[in-house]
Amino acid sequence: MKRGLLFLAGSMLFVAFAVGASASDSKTNAKEVTFTKDVAPIFYGNCVQCHRSGEIAPMSLMSYKDARPWARSIKEKVAGRTMPPWHADPQYGDFANDRRLSQKEIDTIVAWVDQGAKEGDPRQLPAAPHFEEGWNIGKPDAVFYLPQEYQVPASGVVEYKYFRVPTNFKEDVYVQAAEIRPGVRGVVHHIIVFSQNGKDPQRLIVGYAPGEQPAVLRPGFARKIAAGSDLIFQVHYTPNGAEAKDKSYVGFVFAKKEPVTEVLTRPVMNARFVIPAGDPNYKVDSTYTFTQDAHLYSLMPHMHLRGKDFEYRLSYPDGTSRVLLSVPRYDFAWQTYYTFKQPVAVPKGSRIDCVAHFDNSEKNKFNPDPKKEVRWGDQTWEEMMIGWMSYTVDKPADKGVAGSN
Repeated sequence: MKRGLLFLAGSMLFVAFAVGASASDSKTNAKEVTFTKDVAPIFYGNCVQCHRSGEIAPMSLMSYKDARPWARSIKEKVAGRTMPPWHADPQYGDFANDRRLSQKEIDTIVAWVDQGAKEGDPRQLPAAPHFEEGWNIGKPDAVFYLPQEYQVPASGVVEYKYFRVPTNFKEDVYVQAAEIRPGVRGVVHHIIVFSQNGKDPQRLIVGYAPGEQPAVLRPGFARKIAAGSDLIFQVHYTPNGAEAKDKSYVGFVFAKKEPVTEVLTRPVMNARFVIPAGDPNYKVDSTYTFTQDAHLYSLMPHMHLRGKDFEYRLSYPDGTSRVLLSVPRYDFAWQTYYTFKQPVAVPKGSRIDCVAHFDNSEKNKFNPDPKKEVRWGDQTWEEMMIGWMSYTVDKPADKGVAGSN
């Protein structure tokens, strides 16, 4: 009996040792994750457009030296899927500019941090992406500045400013990519650049707002600026405690040949609303019916600090409908546009319905004043409800369509 107990105890000890050794070997043989080999390619492909010197992000991720002090924070933001920012519900739509990381990429970054955020062999570092200094769209073919510096006061409210800049284009041009660069980023909330030729309607060319990307259209698509047009800069300044002199500018990259299709933009908006004080879920909707066969190119919801969620629904003439885009947690700090991988066919008579909800309650930590009812207005403590959409018409329209903000 005693010999049997000793044999059993020895067997258990052997098993425990074997299991422990196996776990130890597994840990020893786990794949080593390094910045140069594994993490840098992810950052270069998904992050450094914003995370580099001179851009909107608070720190650069271009090098190991830049990224290492932020390792724990990077892990937290990536694992929680708050970075890279992307707010569309994945159930709806298929978007070419989807910034979400794959689960494999997230696991790689998490493992890198958990293993001590090692640099790795410098020889394994891939070539960093090249950026034209001061631009995300490459070297522009043309750059236009505000006609003069604008003196932004240290405090107070600045109404929207409109600046007219002649292009002196002798012939029509087609813009493949456009980017607005604020002169003093800290006092420029947003800029929209329109083109206007005589008394024709304004055509929206490009916008700049927190989190908004430069406008880069795929080959075969472009925005037209007619010969003799002026550029209209709509600028929203927000004083930040120090006087500043701003001279923002816009750059264009022209299509190498006349495009197959012109991209137009219009708002699907509702300015007739009153959000009651304290209301946590106030609904506002807007609609637009297409009078020509068209294809939707991209969508961009716009609200202010009380914006809660936003949905685009396409209803066809036969009575069927589908959700094109749902943003369940709208974020005013990230004015994202969503570009379809394949433009969505919209037959004549189809209707776009936009539905938004606003949180004017105390539970909304961004709410300027939950005790006040809220109406449409330019300033951030007021509200807007705009479903921007960019589209093409299957038979070219005589005039472009654009809206004001």
